[in-house]
Amino acid sequence: MDTLSCIATRHSTRNFKPDMVPDELLHQVIEAGRLAPSGKHMNQNHFLVVRKPEVLERLTKLVREEFAKMEVTPENEANFGGAIKRSKKGDYVFRYNAPVLIIVANKASYGNNMADASCAMENMMLAANALDLGSCWINQLRWLNENPVLLSYLRELGMAEDERVYASLSLGYSALPDGLPNRRILDVTGNPVTYID
Repeated sequence: MDTLSCIATRHSTRNFKPDMVPDELLHQVIEAGRLAPSGKHMNQNHFLVVRKPEVLERLTKLVREEFAKMEVTPENEANFGGAIKRSKKGDYVFRYNAPVLIIVANKASYGNNMADASCAMENMMLAANALDLGSCWINQLRWLNENPVLLSYLRELGMAEDERVYASLSLGYSALPDGLPNRRILDVTGNPVTYID
């Protein structure tokens, strides 16, 4: 698939098969993230690749519990109000049951942490599409990146003391009948362009 077609046909997958991503494909997706641009070539993104079902379930439970403790406010409603409401109902699975969750952490004190993580995420999502895998950008761990409960557990998993989560990616095979991600091309609305000649 050529690059522009890969970009035009990339869409988020929110319903995954339980089938594990083969190591060869997973390594290609992660390497695409590692090859992403980085401010001053710092290369400080830390990729925590979670495949162990017990760890995925523990993260899901902790995220649900921590969001359920919160209240929806005018300040958070547009961002994670839905996560709070669904968590209070007890059925919230922030990672859409994907068999792989790639967490992208970076130094909390680094000014380009979000930019570097974003570049890595886009590379990984495009690589996933090119490899017939579904993916979805997940923000919930970033929204909870100062939560002491989540920080403690992520440190147990290998995140450094001075790191925080800036993005994460659900990855796997789409639950569509053919197992491929949705690739219909949509018209883009919004995102105005102004040429200054």
